[in-house]
Amino acid sequence: MDYTFKSQNKEATLKLGQSLGHILQGGDILCLEGDLGAGKTALAQGIAVGLGLTAAVTSPTFTFIQEYATSLQDNLRLVHMDLYRLQHPEEVEVIGVEDAFQTDTICLIEWPKIAEDYLPEDRLDIHIQGSGEDTRIFTFRFQEESWQERLDRLFSILKDDH
Repeated sequence: MDYTFKSQNKEATLKLGQSLGHILQGGDILCLEGDLGAGKTALAQGIAVGLGLTAAVTSPTFTFIQEYATSLQDNLRLVHMDLYRLQHPEEVEVIGVEDAFQTDTICLIEWPKIAEDYLPEDRLDIHIQGSGEDTRIFTFRFQEESWQERLDRLFSILKDDH
């Protein structure tokens, strides 16, 4: 089952991310796909707020991986990856993408396609259509049923907020 959400502006994307951050738990992996300027980093910033982060979250385009401690629970961390600049799938292993797949970590991966052979099935894929001034359409897909109840809860909250 797919879930979709329309965002009219950056503020709505940040709010979506913040609400999403409230339902995440250690071990979650989110793959963010979309064109340049689609809102992947804005969504990540909202998720960080939802997780209680006060640090500024930026896309780790040149560092590949950025790690943040959350304030929601002890030892829970957010690892934000941007794989846009990787050229070969083998580089995924070299920079240690799989090392972030831990039970005390929420992992956000921008541009995940190059890493698809390394990604577990239990993840949330978020595809974002639109860029620039266009409305964004967020499509949420998952294979493992562990996401069903949480996304039902998320979309119930989002519906109530509209």
